[in-house]
Amino acid sequence: MKTGSRNHQDSVDNGKYPFFVRSEKVERLNEYDFDTKAILVPGDGRIGEIFHYYDGKFALHQRVYKVDNFKEVNPLYLLNLFKYKFKKHALRLNAQGTVPSLRLSMFTNWNILIPNLNEQQKIGLFFQQLDSLITLHQRKPK
Repeated sequence: MKTGSRNHQDSVDNGKYPFFVRSEKVERLNEYDFDTKAILVPGDGRIGEIFHYYDGKFALHQRVYKVDNFKEVNPLYLLNLFKYKFKKHALRLNAQGTVPSLRLSMFTNWNILIPNLNEQQKIGLFFQQLDSLITLHQRKPK
């Protein structure tokens, strides 16, 4: 697990690579820092609410955490644990200042249940399909 080293003002219009900052919006850069499959978690602001899943070349803001090297964990399974369970854990451990923020220990001290890889894959795909269905219904005209 690492964070990036860049600042928001490093972004450029129409850059070649995604630049993940501390929001849902993905900026762009002409350079990349990582080339991997990763879950990206902003470290302050709306903690436990914004997660990006990306596979390829990208850059990170200095306050965005990168979780990668998925050896015995299916990344989609872990992504959904983050989406549905991490916020409560993080807010419980947060030393509330003016802006809620994450610390590395919030990740490393998070105890989660990990079933076998086959079950993880099925659970991950189920939630990915559920998220897609929810997105489709949200786009429907009312």
